[in-house]
Amino acid sequence: MIKALSAITAAVVLCSGCGTSRETPATGSSTPPAGLTVDVAIKSGVVTPTNATLQARVSEPIVIRVDSDAADELHVHSTPDHSFEIEPKGGQTFQFTVNLPGKVDVELHKLKKTVATITVQP
Repeated sequence: MIKALSAITAAVVLCSGCGTSRETPATGSSTPPAGLTVDVAIKSGVVTPTNATLQARVSEPIVIRVDSDAADELHVHSTPDHSFEIEPKGGQTFQFTVNLPGKVDVELHKLKKTVATITVQP
């Protein structure tokens, strides 16, 4: 009888680890990519943000997300220059990099507004 209880106890102890799992945290899947993201809204001729002062680094991605009710052209005065056609719709995403340090203006040409000046550091 003691041998039977010992065998059952051993089986329970061995199986107690069965079915349990250790979750390892996902690496990189929930971490946003490095870089700068700017959300821009254009509604009834009003631009948000206007004249924002931002920071970025050379060669890191800069993402501009735009919701607009009017067509316009987003122009990035950088090296190299970048131009993006904005359509009257939401959910537009534009990405670029800057190759040289310095100040970079992001402008809307039709509305003649500066969205942001980005200081790009080495």
